[in-house]
Amino acid sequence: MAKQNKPSVSGVVKEKNKTTRNENYNQYVKQVTPKFSCFKNCVKAFVIGGIICVIGQGFIKYYESLGADKELAKSYNTITLVFLAILLTGLGLYQKLAKFGGAGTLVPITGFANSVAAPAVEYKKEGQVFGVGAKIFTVAGPVILYGIFSTWVLGLFYYILKQVGIV
Repeated sequence: MAKQNKPSVSGVVKEKNKTTRNENYNQYVKQVTPKFSCFKNCVKAFVIGGIICVIGQGFIKYYESLGADKELAKSYNTITLVFLAILLTGLGLYQKLAKFGGAGTLVPITGFANSVAAPAVEYKKEGQVFGVGAKIFTVAGPVILYGIFSTWVLGLFYYILKQVGIV
């Protein structure tokens, strides 16, 4: 079996004719861009996200069997899933699961826990203050910021509607 030659970007860059260079570059991009199946990715995300939710439901039933009421069992479930996601992130396993399951691992609360823990693990070499402290919310920070802001805006909107008598 003959080796396939990977296209070289250096040949594309050295081309003098701009139109030919652009065409060659577009062809190069098509050759090196990996192909993904949207249906396959959706199925994997559905299965992995479903498994995470089933595990969560299992924890709820387990905590209820220990005597916790439904609300307390849900709280314990959330704490347990966040802990497991952070543990798997620290061990380097959550990234492998996320690479396979895609959005199925990002949507549940475990994805948010991973988005907080992953930068902490990545930047721990830079120290507690300038590494972990400065970088821990690089991914989750915007989510928290816009979550709080949108909640405030909707609360204000609700308050105004209530004062006017619409709600």
